[in-house]
Amino acid sequence: PYISPLYGLGGLPEGFSRLCAIHGGTFMLNRDVDEILKDANGVAYGIKSGNEMAKAKMVIGDPSYFPKDAIRPTGKIVRCICLLNHPIPNTNDQESAQIIIPGPQVGRKNDVFVCSLSSAHAVSARGVYIAIVSTLAEKGNPEEDVKPGLDLLGHVIQRFTTVATTYVPIDDGTTNKCFISSSFDETSHFEGDVEDMLELYRRVTGEELDMDINADSVEADY
Repeated sequence: PYISPLYGLGGLPEGFSRLCAIHGGTFMLNRDVDEILKDANGVAYGIKSGNEMAKAKMVIGDPSYFPKDAIRPTGKIVRCICLLNHPIPNTNDQESAQIIIPGPQVGRKNDVFVCSLSSAHAVSARGVYIAIVSTLAEKGNPEEDVKPGLDLLGHVIQRFTTVATTYVPIDDGTTNKCFISSSFDETSHFEGDVEDMLELYRRVTGEELDMDINADSVEADY
Protein backbone atom coordinates (compact mmCIF):
# COMPACT_ATOMS: atom_id res chain seq x y z
CA PRO A 1 0.00 0.00 0.00
CA TYR A 2 1.07 3.56 -0.69
CA ILE A 3 0.62 6.15 2.06
CA SER A 4 0.86 9.91 1.53
CA PRO A 5 0.52 12.40 4.40
CA LEU A 6 -2.19 15.04 4.29
CA TYR A 7 -0.94 18.49 3.26
CA GLY A 8 1.99 16.96 1.36
CA LEU A 9 5.40 15.65 2.36
CA GLY A 10 6.05 18.84 4.34
CA GLY A 11 3.99 17.22 7.09
CA LEU A 12 6.85 14.82 7.79
CA PRO A 13 9.48 17.42 8.79
CA GLU A 14 6.74 19.35 10.58
CA GLY A 15 5.96 16.30 12.70
CA PHE A 16 9.66 15.73 13.33
CA SER A 17 10.17 19.35 14.40
CA ARG A 18 7.40 19.07 16.98
CA LEU A 19 8.86 15.92 18.50
CA CYS A 20 12.37 17.37 18.36
CA ALA A 21 11.26 20.53 20.18
CA ILE A 22 9.56 18.46 22.87
CA HIS A 23 12.85 16.66 23.46
CA GLY A 24 14.91 19.87 23.69
CA GLY A 25 15.85 20.46 20.04
CA THR A 26 16.72 23.95 18.82
CA PHE A 27 15.73 25.24 15.38
CA MET A 28 17.38 27.86 13.17
CA LEU A 29 14.60 28.47 10.65
CA ASN A 30 15.09 30.09 7.24
CA ARG A 31 18.87 29.81 7.44
CA ASP A 32 21.43 28.76 4.86
CA VAL A 33 24.40 26.61 5.80
CA ASP A 34 27.40 28.74 4.83
CA GLU A 35 30.04 26.42 6.25
CA ILE A 36 30.46 23.03 7.89
CA LEU A 37 32.76 23.72 10.85
CA LYS A 38 35.58 21.23 11.35
CA ASP A 39 38.46 20.94 13.78
CA ALA A 40 42.14 20.44 12.91
CA ASN A 41 41.51 16.72 12.37
CA GLY A 42 38.70 17.32 9.88
CA VAL A 43 35.96 16.29 12.30
CA ALA A 44 32.74 18.30 12.08
CA TYR A 45 31.56 20.09 15.21
CA GLY A 46 28.84 22.39 13.87
CA ILE A 47 27.67 24.76 11.15
CA LYS A 48 27.95 28.46 10.39
CA SER A 49 25.07 30.51 9.03
CA GLY A 50 25.82 34.18 8.50
CA ASN A 51 27.15 35.46 11.81
CA GLU A 52 25.49 32.64 13.76
CA MET A 53 26.93 29.29 14.69
CA ALA A 54 25.43 26.05 15.97
CA LYS A 55 27.62 23.39 17.58
CA ALA A 56 26.87 19.67 17.61
CA LYS A 57 28.50 16.28 18.02
CA MET A 58 27.72 15.49 14.38
CA VAL A 59 26.17 17.06 11.28
CA ILE A 60 23.40 15.20 9.42
CA GLY A 61 21.95 16.43 6.15
CA ASP A 62 21.29 15.88 2.48
CA PRO A 63 24.00 16.56 -0.13
CA SER A 64 22.86 20.13 -0.81
CA TYR A 65 24.26 21.27 2.54
CA PHE A 66 27.78 19.93 2.00
CA PRO A 67 30.77 20.98 -0.15
CA LYS A 68 31.42 19.26 -3.47
CA ASP A 69 34.47 17.43 -2.12
CA ALA A 70 32.18 15.49 0.28
CA ILE A 71 29.80 14.16 -2.38
CA ARG A 72 29.90 12.73 -5.89
CA PRO A 73 27.31 12.97 -8.69
CA THR A 74 25.47 9.83 -9.80
CA GLY A 75 23.20 11.11 -12.56
CA LYS A 76 20.35 13.49 -13.34
CA ILE A 77 16.63 13.25 -12.64
CA VAL A 78 13.89 14.88 -14.71
CA ARG A 79 10.72 15.82 -12.81
CA CYS A 80 7.64 17.41 -14.28
CA ILE A 81 4.90 18.72 -11.98
CA CYS A 82 1.59 19.04 -13.81
CA LEU A 83 -1.67 20.73 -12.83
CA LEU A 84 -4.80 18.99 -14.14
CA ASN A 85 -8.51 19.72 -13.87
CA HIS A 86 -9.40 16.03 -14.06
CA PRO A 87 -8.21 12.66 -12.74
CA ILE A 88 -5.68 10.79 -14.87
CA PRO A 89 -7.68 9.10 -17.66
CA ASN A 90 -8.34 5.36 -17.40
CA THR A 91 -7.85 5.29 -13.61
CA ASN A 92 -11.57 4.98 -12.78
CA ASP A 93 -11.62 8.65 -11.68
CA GLN A 94 -9.47 7.89 -8.66
CA GLU A 95 -8.42 10.80 -6.44
CA SER A 96 -4.88 9.43 -6.41
CA ALA A 97 -2.90 7.05 -8.56
CA GLN A 98 0.56 5.66 -9.04
CA ILE A 99 1.73 4.36 -12.39
CA ILE A 100 5.08 2.79 -13.23
CA ILE A 101 5.91 2.56 -16.93
CA PRO A 102 8.59 -0.08 -17.59
CA GLY A 103 11.47 1.53 -19.47
CA PRO A 104 11.84 -1.18 -22.17
CA GLN A 105 8.12 -0.84 -22.94
CA VAL A 106 8.70 2.73 -24.18
CA GLY A 107 12.21 2.36 -25.60
CA ARG A 108 14.09 3.42 -22.47
CA LYS A 109 16.55 1.84 -20.05
CA ASN A 110 14.92 3.34 -16.95
CA ASP A 111 11.30 3.28 -15.77
CA VAL A 112 9.05 6.33 -15.82
CA PHE A 113 7.06 7.08 -12.65
CA VAL A 114 3.72 8.90 -12.49
CA CYS A 115 2.09 9.92 -9.21
CA SER A 116 -1.10 11.94 -8.80
CA LEU A 117 -2.69 13.53 -5.74
CA SER A 118 -5.70 15.77 -5.24
CA SER A 119 -7.75 17.78 -2.76
CA ALA A 120 -8.46 14.51 -0.95
CA HIS A 121 -4.86 14.79 0.32
CA ALA A 122 -5.20 18.54 1.08
CA VAL A 123 -2.51 19.43 -1.47
CA SER A 124 -4.69 21.26 -3.98
CA ALA A 125 -7.99 23.07 -4.40
CA ARG A 126 -11.08 21.01 -5.07
CA GLY A 127 -11.19 19.97 -8.71
CA VAL A 128 -7.43 20.39 -9.19
CA TYR A 129 -5.17 17.34 -9.50
CA ILE A 130 -1.38 17.32 -9.21
CA ALA A 131 0.53 14.78 -11.29
CA ILE A 132 4.28 14.31 -11.02
CA VAL A 133 6.20 12.52 -13.78
CA SER A 134 9.81 11.56 -13.01
CA THR A 135 12.60 9.46 -14.46
CA LEU A 136 16.35 9.32 -14.90
CA ALA A 137 17.64 11.55 -17.69
CA GLU A 138 18.68 9.53 -20.74
CA LYS A 139 17.88 11.37 -23.95
CA GLY A 140 19.61 14.70 -23.36
CA ASN A 141 16.16 16.28 -23.79
CA PRO A 142 14.07 16.49 -20.58
CA GLU A 143 10.79 16.77 -22.50
CA GLU A 144 11.52 13.54 -24.35
CA ASP A 145 12.46 11.77 -21.12
CA VAL A 146 9.10 12.42 -19.45
CA LYS A 147 6.94 12.17 -22.58
CA PRO A 148 5.76 8.57 -21.90
CA GLY A 149 4.31 9.73 -18.58
CA LEU A 150 2.89 12.99 -19.92
CA ASP A 151 1.08 11.08 -22.66
CA LEU A 152 -1.06 9.38 -19.97
CA LEU A 153 -2.25 12.59 -18.32
CA GLY A 154 -4.63 14.05 -20.87
CA HIS A 155 -5.07 17.82 -20.87
CA VAL A 156 -2.52 19.63 -18.68
CA ILE A 157 -3.34 23.14 -17.42
CA GLN A 158 0.25 24.00 -16.59
CA ARG A 159 3.48 22.14 -15.99
CA PHE A 160 6.89 22.80 -14.49
CA THR A 161 9.92 20.73 -15.50
CA THR A 162 13.19 20.56 -13.58
CA VAL A 163 16.43 18.64 -14.03
CA ALA A 164 18.40 17.90 -10.86
CA THR A 165 21.76 16.24 -10.34
CA THR A 166 21.76 13.45 -7.78
CA TYR A 167 24.60 12.86 -5.31
CA VAL A 168 25.83 10.28 -2.83
CA PRO A 169 28.30 10.81 0.02
CA ILE A 170 31.95 9.94 -0.50
CA ASP A 171 32.50 9.05 3.16
CA ASP A 172 30.22 7.11 5.52
CA GLY A 173 30.60 9.81 8.18
CA THR A 174 31.94 7.66 11.00
CA THR A 175 35.31 9.45 10.93
CA ASN A 176 34.48 13.06 10.06
CA LYS A 177 31.02 13.07 11.71
CA CYS A 178 29.36 14.37 8.54
CA PHE A 179 26.49 11.97 7.91
CA ILE A 180 25.12 12.65 4.44
CA SER A 181 22.13 11.02 2.83
CA SER A 182 21.78 10.32 -0.86
CA SER A 183 19.70 12.63 -3.04
CA PHE A 184 16.06 11.70 -3.56
CA ASP A 185 15.82 9.28 -6.46
CA GLU A 186 13.41 9.29 -9.38
CA THR A 187 10.90 6.83 -7.92
CA SER A 188 7.52 7.99 -6.64
CA HIS A 189 7.06 5.26 -4.03
CA PHE A 190 10.08 6.25 -1.86
CA GLU A 191 11.30 2.69 -1.41
CA GLY A 192 14.90 3.62 -2.21
CA ASP A 193 14.71 6.74 -0.05
CA VAL A 194 13.41 4.74 2.92
CA GLU A 195 16.25 2.24 2.53
CA ASP A 196 18.71 5.15 2.43
CA MET A 197 17.27 6.58 5.66
CA LEU A 198 17.54 3.21 7.37
CA GLU A 199 21.18 2.99 6.27
CA LEU A 200 21.78 6.55 7.50
CA TYR A 201 20.31 5.61 10.88
CA ARG A 202 22.69 2.65 11.07
CA ARG A 203 25.69 4.83 10.23
CA VAL A 204 24.74 7.45 12.83
CA THR A 205 23.84 5.11 15.70
CA GLY A 206 25.81 1.98 14.83
CA GLU A 207 22.61 -0.05 15.19
CA GLU A 208 19.82 -1.24 12.93
CA LEU A 209 16.50 0.57 13.44
CA ASP A 210 14.09 -1.70 15.30
CA MET A 211 10.82 -1.49 13.36
CA ASP A 212 9.12 -4.18 15.46
CA ILE A 213 7.22 -1.69 17.60
CA ASN A 214 3.61 -2.02 18.62
CA ALA A 215 2.24 1.49 18.21
CA ASP A 216 -0.58 0.77 20.66
CA SER A 217 1.96 0.20 23.41
CA VAL A 218 3.88 3.43 22.85
CA GLU A 219 2.64 6.53 24.65
CA ALA A 220 2.30 9.42 22.20
CA ASP A 221 4.37 12.50 23.10
CA TYR A 222 3.06 14.87 20.45
